[in-house]
Amino acid sequence: MKSSLTFKHNLIMAYTALAFANIAQMAFAEEVPANDAAEDEYTFMDSVKTGKNLTSFRLRYENVSQDGLQPGTFANGSANPTATKELEDANALTLRSLIGWQTAPYQNFSFAGQIINVTKFVDDFNDSTNNILVNGASNQSRNIEYAKVIDPSYTGINQLYIDWTGIKNTRLRLGRQQVNLDNVRFVGDIGFRQVMQVFDGVSVLNKSLPDTEIFAAHFEKITQITTEQRDGYFDIANIKYRISPTESLVGYGYFSNVNDLGFGNAWFGAGTLNNAGKANSSADQSNKTFGLRLDGTHPFNPNFRAHYTAEYAKQTDYADGDDRIDAHYYKVGGGLGFDDLNFRIDQELLSSNNNQYAFQTPYGTNHLFQGWVDKFLATPRSGIKDTFVTATYKYSDFLFFVDYHFINADDDFNTVGGGTRTNGTRYGKEWNVAATYNYSKNVMAKLEYGKFTEDDHYAPTANVANNIAGNRNRIRDTEKLWLTAMYTF
Repeated sequence: MKSSLTFKHNLIMAYTALAFANIAQMAFAEEVPANDAAEDEYTFMDSVKTGKNLTSFRLRYENVSQDGLQPGTFANGSANPTATKELEDANALTLRSLIGWQTAPYQNFSFAGQIINVTKFVDDFNDSTNNILVNGASNQSRNIEYAKVIDPSYTGINQLYIDWTGIKNTRLRLGRQQVNLDNVRFVGDIGFRQVMQVFDGVSVLNKSLPDTEIFAAHFEKITQITTEQRDGYFDIANIKYRISPTESLVGYGYFSNVNDLGFGNAWFGAGTLNNAGKANSSADQSNKTFGLRLDGTHPFNPNFRAHYTAEYAKQTDYADGDDRIDAHYYKVGGGLGFDDLNFRIDQELLSSNNNQYAFQTPYGTNHLFQGWVDKFLATPRSGIKDTFVTATYKYSDFLFFVDYHFINADDDFNTVGGGTRTNGTRYGKEWNVAATYNYSKNVMAKLEYGKFTEDDHYAPTANVANNIAGNRNRIRDTEKLWLTAMYTF
């Protein structure tokens, strides 16, 4: 309640400041010359007519085939009578409709509104909308026999904000908004899913310094892809310096004080207590992250170029966060491009704090990392070391993509039937392939496929027996297929 009142107070103060600033600007404005009379005739309705369309429709079919058993219990804790049966293949056909408009600037203000509707046409899937945890994500009670596809039915406000540009090279945005920073590893709208992640609060983008973008934000509500709204606050500071049009150096700090992000015991494990004597499922997830990223493509000539990335970040506890939150991150890699062909090799590490906690990216578009099959949306306590190769090729209106991942742990993990010794290091391997066809600037079609193959039999705790119950939480073999058609106005 206090957080909500604080946000409302900040909202009122921001609006008041903007109003006074705009009045002052008008009061001290110089007399407009006669040849500028046409600008005086520009009305608010003109700004509406010359605005930007924020409308698109995306129809997608998704198929998921996953080894493993159905959840043991329903959301209310009662036993699932089919818990010993294999998960059924998921089939989902959903339509996402985004309908919105942003006005052009008028008196330094512009307004944007966008509604979202996700409709299910084929509903043979588990949309992850309750509190049963399987591999760090929840399962709904209905359709519990199916594999997960996190695309729940939903109608709501996707974006609703006001922009003010009364200061040169500065944009102040107030309201519900999408945010995508850098490669969206740490902050993104998770646009791959039908319900997007959006943030409520205020953000500032400044470009006053040469080749520099400064982005800062304070958000007090996050709407997740499950449609769940999380309260608290999330502060952002992101400074990007453009070395060249295709190369940049970024420094950032992210401060999260949202106690419950919906990951339950996925961050800290099950069956043990934190240092305050509370269950891991209720451990405070508040954290701060500082990092530096060097990334770009350096052209040697119009047909030949080099790609490179070097990034490091440190994550620790913040506010009242659990003191086990202590881990680091790096990504390093590079490659070459020849004409329409690009190839690179990278390694990404999300470290483990001695199997107590691993580096987390709760606000990132995690679907794009560690493979598209989404086995690691929450980082296991043993951490992740992902080594992968990527190739893309553009031919006419087609773009082809393929990658291959070797996904290992940072610290050894327990295995099913492994007793008290942590003896697993390899989560598994995954490969992904996609073909995108851009029929026009408005119409796109895409076919995507991903396959994850388990290596060592992961167990969340020691002394997990090699039986039905013990094998339930393994990171199982999974295949996913997507077919997408999208029209953008």
